Amino acid sequence: MNEEITFILDAAKESMDDAMLHLEKAFVKIRAGKASPVMLSTVMVEYYGSQTPLSQVSNINTPDARTISVQPWEKSILPDIETAIINSNLGFNPMNNGEMIIINVPPLTEERRKQLVKQAKSEAEDAKVSIRNARQEANKDLKKLDISEDLLANAEIDVQELTDTYSNKVDSVLEAKEGEIMKV
Repeated sequence: MNEEITFILDAAKESMDDAMLHLEKAFVKIRAGKASPVMLSTVMVEYYGSQTPLSQVSNINTPDARTISVQPWEKSILPDIETAIINSNLGFNPMNNGEMIIINVPPLTEERRKQLVKQAKSEAEDAKVSIRNARQEANKDLKKLDISEDLLANAEIDVQELTDTYSNKVDSVLEAKEGEIMKV
């Protein structure tokens, strides 16, 4: 196979890998009812005059499936952490016991589960759009090459097979996430 074609296929595969990686990161943020330190990944705390990620000023643990504990490295910032969690609009009600902050993660309602599934489907569709864009870009680059029609047709088939493979990966990842969200 032509080196230029191989380069274009590799670039398309890399773009599709990026789309999958982005999807997996988005799915981590969609909580499925189980407590996870990632749930607090977006929380920023006022620390010595600057906004700092919560994970950089404390240890975040999950002692059980329904509880998140936040142990700051300095007890003096406990109230700041508590305020930051409340203001983050994550729907958590933190409890400050003077040593650490404890968050009870409420079980998801059926309505909330359906919203989360809808959000997951939206993220999956975004990933598929990115994959199709990578296909379109690859096909456009292939057409610019000075190659025979047979080589072009074969290369386009390879790009389509790559696209189908990644679309199927998105579907299976989505199916797994839906199952995780809907499991009570």
